[in-house]
Parts: sequence; C-alpha cells; structure tokens
Amino acid sequence: MAEYILKILTAASPLELFIIFIFKIVEVAICTLRTILINKGYRKEGTLLSFVEILLWVFIASRVIMGMVEAPIKGVVYSIAFSIGVYLGSVIEGYIGMGRVLIQTIISKDKAEPLVNALRQKGYAVTTMDAQGRDSEKTVLMIFANRKGNEEITKEIHKLDNSAMIITNDVSALKGGTVAVGGKLIK
Repeated sequence: MAEYILKILTAASPLELFIIFIFKIVEVAICTLRTILINKGYRKEGTLLSFVEILLWVFIASRVIMGMVEAPIKGVVYSIAFSIGVYLGSVIEGYIGMGRVLIQTIISKDKAEPLVNALRQKGYAVTTMDAQGRDSEKTVLMIFANRKGNEEITKEIHKLDNSAMIITNDVSALKGGTVAVGGKLIK
C-alpha cells in the first residue's frame, strides 16, 4: 500500500507539479478577477483578462488531463491550486478596489453637522436627509466615493460618532450629481 501511494506521489516530476500549481493559481486568480470586474461593469478589462485566462487554462488543463492516469497527483495539485487561485483573485480585487460605493450613514441629528462639515472638508460630496429613528431624530448621510480608500470615510464617521450605523453598497451605475474621486469633486 505504501509503495502504491509513493508511486502516485512521485509519478510526475516536482518541476511539472510546480508549474501546474503556479500557473493554475494565476489562471484562477485572473478568472475570479475577471468575473468580479465584469459584474461591476468593467467589460473591456474583463474581456482582456479572459484571453489570458483561457490561454493558460488550455495549456494547464491539457497537461493535467493527458497525464492523469499515470500521475493522479496532478489532479490533486490542480485542485489545490484552484482553491488558492479563487482566494488570491478576491484578495487582488479587494486591493485594486475598482468601482464606486454608496456609503449610507444614520447618525443622531445633533452629531450630523460636524460630521458633514468634516467629510466635506476632506473633499467628499455628502447628501443629507432628515429621518426619524425608533427613539430620536436622525440624519441620513449619503456619500458616493471610490471603493478604494472608502475605509477612510468610515473611520472618520466612527471617530466623530462611534454609534453611527454605516451601510456600504457597491454601485454599478452612477449618472449625474457630484461624486468625490480622489478627494476632488466631479460633477
């Protein structure tokens, strides 16, 4: 039994397994990134990534499929790399942070004005609405911003009101109005 397991584990060269492993991670990371970008409306970028993705897939999959009977370890390495690639692709997309977000904040009415002034001084476009909460009057702030760096806005909100409710949503389409892009207001 041990001899059989050793044969399976050594049926392919370590270099070939390493190449399958690395390129499969890259291919799946690209696939994950492509899917996210297309869902966010970045069709051109997604289309370019799809070319690289399928090119890698054809060569990697054929290497694995052609030698699967002799070296089933290739399938195991391929599967592990697939999982790592999905994770890595989502991390890369989070780091790139393409797109826009709508940050909605519900805060007590008395804390709204200082917060709105602080956010506007930092270059963010803020829209306010009066609202009624369960126990008191509230103000709803709506802030459209780039996804990358939106944590700065939520930190600023929490610095001035740590009990504020903050809801962040990805925005797939935005037309008109004023939006802060890199701290500059764009109309």
